Amino acid sequence: MPTKIDHIGIAVHSIEEARGFYEALGLHVEEIEEVESEGVRVAMLPLGESRIELLEPTRGDSPIATFLEKRGPGMHHVCFGTADIEGDDTKLRAEGVRVLRPEPTVGAGGSRVQFVHPKDAGGVLVELSEPPASGNGQESGG
Repeated sequence: MPTKIDHIGIAVHSIEEARGFYEALGLHVEEIEEVESEGVRVAMLPLGESRIELLEPTRGDSPIATFLEKRGPGMHHVCFGTADIEGDDTKLRAEGVRVLRPEPTVGAGGSRVQFVHPKDAGGVLVELSEPPASGNGQESGG
């Protein structure tokens, strides 16, 4: 069961250009990581118990590149933190909710993630994220 909003994902053309706004607000980039399997670079900016995740495509066929091409920069997804991604995945499937991956996969920071189809979540792309067993990472695969 989700226990918090882990992060809000925002699609950007360039992390370097976009981060200026958030830094002007007093936030800071904690880390930048490339998730090669998703074709994306992610920058994490802590905000209380949550984070802002800036998502920059690293190749033209990535989901973020496609999003930017169709919609331009902006909010991409909301991510709920969970301690049981497998249980949540199983429960959602049993309820007939469409998930986008055959099973949870590894995302940024080593977290295990699953995405819910926006048509089953009120038009919002929802990500579920379970931190790695060590508890050091928390996030998303973009």
